[in-house]
Amino acid sequence: MRKTINFLTLFSLGIIFIACNEPKKIEEQAPAKDISKIEVLDFHSTHRCMTCNAIEANTKYTLDTYFSKEMANNRITFQTINVDDVENEAMAIKFEAAGTALVLNVIKDGKETQIDLTDFAFMNGNDQEVFSKALKAKLETALKSI
Repeated sequence: MRKTINFLTLFSLGIIFIACNEPKKIEEQAPAKDISKIEVLDFHSTHRCMTCNAIEANTKYTLDTYFSKEMANNRITFQTINVDDVENEAMAIKFEAAGTALVLNVIKDGKETQIDLTDFAFMNGNDQEVFSKALKAKLETALKSI
């Protein structure tokens, strides 16, 4: 009984300590005000499933097939980001990515707007035709806004 009380006391103190500890603030560098572009961000963990790999492959296919000019002039950029790597921690926190996620970060005059395509990507990741057609439409809409 005494061990249980000691454990519960320590556990409670641990919870209080964690809850009262102020989270680390991550310094974010805002894009320059004259920048307008779309960042296509493919977050993943170290161990990836077939669908996760298909999301990356189909995203690359869509960008290479329909947006090669925009990629060449950096109007659209593409990054794969391993959320398990310590150096990517700030990015994962900023975009709330704990595992696989597909995000369009639309930057217009330095102001960022995120479009989370994760659910879409998982639902259509294994169908290149459907995935590519829908992603193309989303990117075309985003391009018109910048």
